[in-house]
Amino acid sequence: MKKYAVGVDFGGTGVKLALVNAQGKIVAREHFATAGASGQAAWLDAVAAAIDRMLHARRLKKSALAGVGVGVPGFVDFERGFIHDLTNVPGWTAVKLADMMMKKLGLPAYVDNDANLMAFGEIMFGGGKNLKTAVFLTLGTGVGGGIVLDGQVYRGAYSMAGELGHISIERNGVASPQGRGGLEQYIGNRRIVERAIKLLKTGRTSKVTALCDGDLEKITPKLLAQAAHDGDPFALELFDYVADCLATALASVTYLLQPEAFIIGGGVAASGKILFEPLRKHLEARLSPHFYKRIKVLPAKLGNDAGAVGGAALALKTLE
Repeated sequence: MKKYAVGVDFGGTGVKLALVNAQGKIVAREHFATAGASGQAAWLDAVAAAIDRMLHARRLKKSALAGVGVGVPGFVDFERGFIHDLTNVPGWTAVKLADMMMKKLGLPAYVDNDANLMAFGEIMFGGGKNLKTAVFLTLGTGVGGGIVLDGQVYRGAYSMAGELGHISIERNGVASPQGRGGLEQYIGNRRIVERAIKLLKTGRTSKVTALCDGDLEKITPKLLAQAAHDGDPFALELFDYVADCLATALASVTYLLQPEAFIIGGGVAASGKILFEPLRKHLEARLSPHFYKRIKVLPAKLGNDAGAVGGAALALKTLE
């Protein structure tokens, strides 16, 4: 019986691996710098070596593994395990990664968008455990998303569904390569900080000014969250704005899919109640009571492990 799987979270700066059992518990970890394994051959060698070390540490044979699931930051054709292009990782365009991994490792291999695997990990073992239909969002530099319908990741006709950060919340809004008025153009980390700096330069006052020693360029979402938790009206107003933008997008998703829950993770979501409380308020104002009373807004629980756990979960579930 295959009792374990390996999940790989392939990021722009680092690659995290986890050996995960059938209950979703991480029993071994490895990581290496993306820049330290430049090129596909070197990357595959580093992954293979890391898997061998994890198995050796647990005195396991490769036959104990259901397979390997890899989450990547870019567009993926899941059915073929084919990477179209990776964000911020040069040299990874038009790569048949699943085939390459199967040949290298002698194991089943699956490749998906990283947010899809985060969503699947949260449904299987995290904040959405026991739910069948849920939408996952990660709030960070951008806004990533994943959709799980009837217990399966929904990828769309061409494996690119779930790009919730590009849902338009303003008809003639901020332009980007992905369209106009996309959600992440308003609540991505940089956009939140830009809004704070712009408002402070108009003469607004805030505790965050002291927290950054008067250097507005040092403001981060974490500092803004600290000020908000201290009751700073300016920071609380800013998080209310973020929550309202997010609720605008989630209301549309609710009417389209009616998931059981939204599961929200990432750095901005780590701010806790200063985001979740106004988010629920704005979502209620934007939805019919028949929809609002049935939707849950939940924090993600797997944190930085979501991608790796999700990759392993996909391998375990696919074998099952």
